[in-house]
Amino acid sequence: MQFGIFSVSDITTDPTNGTTPTEAERIKNIIAIAKKADEVGLDVFALGEHHNPPFFSSSPTTTLAFIAAQTKKILLSTATTLITTNDPVKIAEDFAMLQHVADGRVDLMLGRGNTGPVYPWFGQDIRAGIPLAIEHYALLHQLWREDVVDWEGKFRTPLQSFTSTPRPLDDVPPFVWHGSIRSPEIAEQAAYYGDGFFANHIFWPASHTQRMVGLYRERFAHYGHGDADQAYVGLGGQIFMRKNSQDAVKEFRPYFDNAPVYGHGPTLEDFTRETPLTVGSPQQVIDRTLGFRDYVGDYQRQLFLIDHAGLPLKTVLEQLDILGEEVVPVLRKEFESLKPAHVPDAPTHASLLAAKKETQKA
Repeated sequence: MQFGIFSVSDITTDPTNGTTPTEAERIKNIIAIAKKADEVGLDVFALGEHHNPPFFSSSPTTTLAFIAAQTKKILLSTATTLITTNDPVKIAEDFAMLQHVADGRVDLMLGRGNTGPVYPWFGQDIRAGIPLAIEHYALLHQLWREDVVDWEGKFRTPLQSFTSTPRPLDDVPPFVWHGSIRSPEIAEQAAYYGDGFFANHIFWPASHTQRMVGLYRERFAHYGHGDADQAYVGLGGQIFMRKNSQDAVKEFRPYFDNAPVYGHGPTLEDFTRETPLTVGSPQQVIDRTLGFRDYVGDYQRQLFLIDHAGLPLKTVLEQLDILGEEVVPVLRKEFESLKPAHVPDAPTHASLLAAKKETQKA
């Protein structure tokens, strides 16, 4: 099972001292965070995409390429690549290039984002969000698998005898996760292609996530990709840890109370009860995360959000130390002991390449 972190790239004032990092500081910090995640033995670092303040990550592949040059093992991904407003040709080119630069340590998560105005900024209509996601991904999928593409659709100019360059590394496209919080159409899309489904359930109760993942699993099996419990599932989560839970709650409370992301609505106690947000000791995070399996089944990827809401870099790096030393080793062991033999691991470039070679032998 893969464990890692994701960042939405927010630039938020630290409520404990009133300081707000500059864009330059936050960009440097995210690179330090990714390098630290690699050093402590996490499997995945994922970065989101936004095109508006207060976020900085408008070009995640650029940042991930820079991180790839300074890390050794960690797989680099996106917390959202906007399939609706990006040109699928450019996505195909950028991620194939990133594959080569990172020696295959790349996959990506597609999504529609959470910023409505981004659609007209890039010449699209938000009312066509789902059709855009469906058509754009159909083209992206084809571009990575056919050397010469003839294509015509509704939302972009036709392609005639077009070849996307560079070609995917080893002729193996990056593995794709389809991320969604609430759209069953995206779960259906992931199932249709046999891709992964990432339920970023950071703001939703377990019952909602259970329904979305259940739909994806059912349709994955329907399309003949394997049994329902062999579908590729990823989950999001939010954590903040200290040695004892009282210290964690006391330290995190001002960040929760003041960060726009939490909406200045529910109390910290209400939010942690109703969503996967876990603020407490390492053991509490372990127990809560193991409990996710009770309602989604065996799954392949767990990503935590730890650098948001104005938390300073020093604190985020401390969270990574706790994750790497006290939490993830236990979670690896426990999840592995519970997983049936027929449930697959998350695909990687190496595993996809090996599968391709086996198919060619047959």
